[in-house]
Amino acid sequence: MSYLRRRLQGEAAVAPSRTPSPVRPTSQEPSSPDGAGEDSSASVNIPIAKLNELNAHLKRPQKGSKRRIAWIFGLGGLFGILVALYFAGNNEMIDLAMLKDMNFESLMDVLPASFISDAQELQRHERDAVAYDSFSVGLHAQSQGIQATNPVIMIPGVISTGLESWGTMENSRQYFRKRLWGSWSMMRALVLDKASWKHHIMLDKHTGLDPPGIKLRAAQGFDATDFFITGYWIWNKILENLATIGYDPSNAFTAAYDWRLSYSNLEVRDQYFARLKSHVETARHIQNKKVVLLSHSMGSQVLYYFFHWVESNGEGHGHGGSSWVENHIDSWINISGCMLGTAKGIPAVLSGEMKDTAQLNAVAVYGLEKFLSRHERAEIFRAMPGISSMLPIGGDAVWGDAEHGAPDDVPGQNTTFGRFITFRNSTSSTKVRGGNDAIPHVKNLTVGDTLPYLLEHSEPWYRTLVSGNYSHGVAHSREEVEANQEDPRRWINPLETRLPLAPSLKIYCFYGTGKPTERAYFYRPDSDPLTKTNVTIDTAYSVYEQAIDHGVVMGEGDGTVNLLSTGYMCTHGWHIDRYNPAGVEIKTVEMKHEPDRFSPRGGPNTGDHVDILGRSSLNDLILRVAGGKGEQIEEVITSNIKEYAKKVRIWHDE
Repeated sequence: MSYLRRRLQGEAAVAPSRTPSPVRPTSQEPSSPDGAGEDSSASVNIPIAKLNELNAHLKRPQKGSKRRIAWIFGLGGLFGILVALYFAGNNEMIDLAMLKDMNFESLMDVLPASFISDAQELQRHERDAVAYDSFSVGLHAQSQGIQATNPVIMIPGVISTGLESWGTMENSRQYFRKRLWGSWSMMRALVLDKASWKHHIMLDKHTGLDPPGIKLRAAQGFDATDFFITGYWIWNKILENLATIGYDPSNAFTAAYDWRLSYSNLEVRDQYFARLKSHVETARHIQNKKVVLLSHSMGSQVLYYFFHWVESNGEGHGHGGSSWVENHIDSWINISGCMLGTAKGIPAVLSGEMKDTAQLNAVAVYGLEKFLSRHERAEIFRAMPGISSMLPIGGDAVWGDAEHGAPDDVPGQNTTFGRFITFRNSTSSTKVRGGNDAIPHVKNLTVGDTLPYLLEHSEPWYRTLVSGNYSHGVAHSREEVEANQEDPRRWINPLETRLPLAPSLKIYCFYGTGKPTERAYFYRPDSDPLTKTNVTIDTAYSVYEQAIDHGVVMGEGDGTVNLLSTGYMCTHGWHIDRYNPAGVEIKTVEMKHEPDRFSPRGGPNTGDHVDILGRSSLNDLILRVAGGKGEQIEEVITSNIKEYAKKVRIWHDE
């Protein structure tokens, strides 16, 4: 593969790099601090005229688009052949294992020279598209006098951390220290040895820990989170810009974790929270500065759990006391945090589906079902209890019902989001299979109905794992909140517990808005005799004028997490005294999704749940907080979240 990569790169390997496009900050620019010019060699001043010139250059249409399109079609044909080979894998005359020994040098020798040339040109343009603003945000911040100040610890999200095998049993030796999540090794294992991959990636259904003989662990260091697979960055742009203002492994750290585990088992198996506490205390002691914590997506729930664990005096907990956060943490940067879960978590574990699978065409659905069926996908998701921490929190009070509607309903909707799962063409009941029997389904389901329904029609082991680790309710009084502080099941739920008693702590909520996001579903009984799922998304139902696409009803969010989840606690919930008795300051900056249509990742103004990590303005805000300039950030609200929050049926203290 390295030879193939070198041949494709060709002259691109020595081509001059392009200068990055200018920064697009959303926050107020700081004035040059006193003493900023003492070391002129430490900062780089970029002329505005030059930045405008470069920006215009990057927006200029690229030449050769027709040739690139033709090349893409050719590559698509090659991919189709590979897919066909996979489905021919059941034929005894074809052995896919021979692909492991394919001679790519011979393959390159027989490809036309024009094909290689077009591939090199496409790769150069792709490099330009994905390398926007590399280092430029950091250079701009550096020119403004911003430099590394507080130590930084990053807690990644659910897909960000690679998982590598450390097992030495016979069936694991071939994967030793290879990533079975987050690398091309994962793709190879999934295609060529699916049964073994499933056996490795799924946790034991009864203990929630490693199956006998299997040992997968989270990769560590910056390499664990910078790229998901080669070319698909996650945290890399943030690392580039942090490094530009002076961060390195001595004052920045990535707290990667095995996102499959329930939060309690993160400590039982890996001592994750004890290690995180130690890292924070060490950084605080060595640098004599409080720590800035930076979390994304599920990582925000992990960090919120940590705040409770570190204070608790229970057995196996942190024993830090109520003053630990005040003494050690300067700021929490909460990026796209799913504080109230996400709607798409329900169909993932209920029927192994989501928008991405529902919108496939019939041929693709057939192929996917042959390769990894709905039941298999649901089984895998359920055997990762960490995934279930992101089931919707707050019930009907937050997500609505048929009677009161939903807080985020918009004018002109024909049906409310409060009907979370609707069985089309049913009146009072619908029959769905449960094993060999029919289960009477009495009514359509709200979010509050769906969680009990899911657990009732799941295996006992899954029911035990979820109910024993998570709680999804609402505490309506200060007394309830304080009582919950010692109940680990409630530590992921900001509606049942409070923020730390840390009056000097600052919380910054940064998240994307304006990208259609799964909000409700149309389901039907699963009549396929070969599947073990009881129900399935009704993919035959689409009403595009009502934002219903193949049975999936779209609402507001960042493409993955709903606006109610990313925004409610930041703009309203943590302004209720019982959830924030210390009066922790919270600033919210929403970032509207304005993708560059020519960039495969949305460009520097994307609001997508993952791609936002490369957004220029987000990186600028992160550098300001880490550099001790967070007070200059002004709140920006672009959505209707404050209006929606007023309709949530959770009230202020009396």
